[in-house]
Amino acid sequence: MNSEIAPRLIGAGTALPPNYVDQEHLTARLRELWQARYSDLRRFDQIQGALGITGRHLALPIEAYIPLDTFAKTNRAWMRVAPEVGTAAARAALNRAGLEPRDVDHLFFVTVTGIATPSIDTRVISALGMRKDVKRTPIFGLGCVAGATGMARTSDYVRAFPNDVSMLLSIELCSLTLQREDLSIANIIASGLFGDGSAAMIFSGNDRAGGKGPQVIATRSLLFPNTEEILGWEVVDSGFKIVLSSKLTDLVAAHIRDEVDSFLAAQNLERANIRHWIAHAGGPKVLRTVESSLELPEGALARSWKSLESVGNLSSASVMFTLTDLIDEGAADPGDYGMVIGMGPGFSVELVLLKW
Repeated sequence: MNSEIAPRLIGAGTALPPNYVDQEHLTARLRELWQARYSDLRRFDQIQGALGITGRHLALPIEAYIPLDTFAKTNRAWMRVAPEVGTAAARAALNRAGLEPRDVDHLFFVTVTGIATPSIDTRVISALGMRKDVKRTPIFGLGCVAGATGMARTSDYVRAFPNDVSMLLSIELCSLTLQREDLSIANIIASGLFGDGSAAMIFSGNDRAGGKGPQVIATRSLLFPNTEEILGWEVVDSGFKIVLSSKLTDLVAAHIRDEVDSFLAAQNLERANIRHWIAHAGGPKVLRTVESSLELPEGALARSWKSLESVGNLSSASVMFTLTDLIDEGAADPGDYGMVIGMGPGFSVELVLLKW
């Protein structure tokens, strides 16, 4: 793609709920919850310790989770908190872009941790005072890949409408999906891995003046057939039950290198041309698999590791947090290439090529 007509990321912001809890305390509370029924507490401790997370932000104070014993109760909590944290992230992105809420022409909203009709973006629109004719595209079900996929679709819009401004908003309150009765290894891992947060990004078309952020040069969406049982939700009476197969990292190892190389070759680039790697912080095993499969230099995924350690896996918001961190640090120079790698249910992969 000609970089002269490529959409540009002109503002990014993040927000976290105020209820921070260190990982040791969270692990202790989960241990109390399950110790009477979980036969191998040593294994539980090993799993939690291997995640390498120091703490997470929760949608609610930790004691407020005790009464949430039905999906209806947890989803009501999600509907209450999601607009608050989402509005904060959107405001931060708008401020970085030097824009007002009424400047946004299209809002893309992604989530996988709660449901609402009308979708939660309507409440964010009202809170911010956006125009009543703002276009809306709420997307549910992409899971962790939705941050990268959202970047692709949001930039696609302003590629088609270069005079417009589009916003991507991710809100994930993963703590509200905890399944108390599920003693599977997948749920034990998820209970220690996922955190809560929101991120927003603003893209402008080439026809709008200004903007110093990276351009979206190219994107690629990948869906591997017959992999629905690898990752996702099983909807049960108590809400969203995690589906997480041990085969996930095998899929990543088998495909990620060839897919990245093919994508880059289409742009006459190689992995050596990529200076900044922004990978979904899915967990230690996922990040190590990406590092080894792509033969990345030491420290290439340092920001993804940092995000995982400090706030946990934020589902779709994770790659957005990592990219925002990179932008805030001013670590990219003009001409640098960056690669966003998102992975999620399906099994699906999203690749986004950036250029500063």
